[in-house]
Formats: sequence, C-alpha cells, structure tokens
Amino acid sequence: MYDYDVLVVGSANVDLVIGVERRPAAGETVLGSDLAVHLGGKGANQAVAAARLGARTALLARVGDDANGRLLLESQRSAGVDTTSVLVGGAPTGVALITVDPSGDNSIVVSPGANGRLTPEDVRAAGPLVRASRVVSAQLEIPLETVVEVVRQLPSGTRFVLNPSPPRALPAEVLAACDPLIVNEHEARVILGGEAIGDDPAAWARELLASGPESVVVTLGSQGALVASAEGEVVRVASVQVEAVDTTGAGDSFTAALAWKLGAGASLAEAAAYAARVGAVAVTRRGAQESFPTAAEVEAL
Repeated sequence: MYDYDVLVVGSANVDLVIGVERRPAAGETVLGSDLAVHLGGKGANQAVAAARLGARTALLARVGDDANGRLLLESQRSAGVDTTSVLVGGAPTGVALITVDPSGDNSIVVSPGANGRLTPEDVRAAGPLVRASRVVSAQLEIPLETVVEVVRQLPSGTRFVLNPSPPRALPAEVLAACDPLIVNEHEARVILGGEAIGDDPAAWARELLASGPESVVVTLGSQGALVASAEGEVVRVASVQVEAVDTTGAGDSFTAALAWKLGAGASLAEAAAYAARVGAVAVTRRGAQESFPTAAEVEAL
C-alpha cells in the first residue's frame, strides 16, 4: 500500500515575470510590463499540479530560510501537498527570471539558490518517503547527482518519470530507469548529443528509446505529443486547441498529470491524452501554479 500517488523530487522557485513585446537582442534594452511575482520551480509546480488534480502528493525539495521560502511552503500546503520533507536553509530560495511575449511563449533564466543544495544525502534520508510513493517524478533544476541517487533509492514497483529540463547528457542508469522520459524537441536534441535529428518526432523517440528508457513521451506544443514504448508502440496524441495566454508551467502540469494517471493504472497513451488536456487549461491562464486546473476543470474542457 502506497501512502502517496506522486512524490516530486525537484526545485522550488519564485518566478519574476515581465511581459515584453519582443525579447531583447544582445546589448539591447526593451521596456516591459509591471513585474509579477509567481511561485514556481519545476518541482514545486509539478507537486501543486498533481495535488490539484486529486493525487496524494509529497514534495522533496529545499528552500531558503527567507520570505520566498515561506511563501512557497504556504502555497504547497494550500494545494494539499505534504511538505514534511521540504528542507529549509543552506542558501536563498531559488529565483526564475521569465519574459513572456504576446504569443504566450516564454524565456527563462534560473538562479538555483537552495535547489543546488538538495543533495544525495537528503535523498537517502528521505528513503522511507521514496518507498511509500507509487510514482516518483524528477527534473534537472537540482544537481544531477541527486537525481542519480533518487534512481538508486527506487524500490521495485515504483515508477520513475523524468523531464530532463534544463537538458543535459544523462548517465545510463538514469536513462534506464525512466518510464517515461518526457522531452520536447530541444531536450531531445541535447539528450541525443546535439546532433541533427531530422523532423520526425517518431524517429527522435526511437533514438531515445535506444539509449535505455522504458518509454518516451515527446511533447510537441500545439501539435500534441507522441508516446513510444520499448515494446515498439508509437502513438500520436492530439492536442486540445485553445487560445494560449501564458505557457509558463504548462509542461510541468503535463508531466504531473501524466505521472498521476500512470500511477492510477492508465496506459501511457491514455495518460498523455489526459495530460494534454491539463496543459491546455493551464496555458489559458497567466502564471504557473495559479494556472493549474482541478480535475473538475479538466473534465469541463
């Protein structure tokens, strides 16, 4: 019996967001909108998204002993996330600087802060939490060696979901644990060594599978997603057409929804289709965590 449907191991940031007509070129200054402060970080985002959908969710992360850290903890608890294993101190809370253009596309620069102090020792200390979780979801806004330790702590029967963002080369033992590895086109290129990979997402998925994961999900923005398994199944998942306002956090809501549905017994294609609907709701609202829908809102889409 699992105590948690989803354990998220990852980052917790404060997002500082400015709307811009266009992104500045090198050496250029552009004027933007009033500064908006949102709570984010891929780990914290995924935890809130999963909890809003009804998953029993826990977060393993580190925040600073500061006002931003207290805001993040309050947000997690309000969403229903178990924050018992969120560690406090060691560095200031992480910060993400985000610009959003009129189309809703965003560019992000992250100062990791306390996220960079989440260590393998912290993961080992949280071993009972890992063993009590049906699905463990991670990203790469925390040290890679910490993600490696997560994989080493996984008990038999617990599923591991990884969104390698920001992308980097991954050790074989991490790739082998992924079920699925969730990537967009940019992340796929980095994982595959930065080589030209053509224009066929199915080919990307096959190449990624050859590197070790049990399954792969390639997200394609407004064109939906593609899922592929080591057994050879490749399925295209249609997108839900909406008017995007802000894509910040949409990928995190997709990953969280997919992880939860997989833990509930859905097939990879079924979970991805549901996750696409969750992401579609999220992009119609501004911000990250505040844009994530409840299960009832997803059903109403």
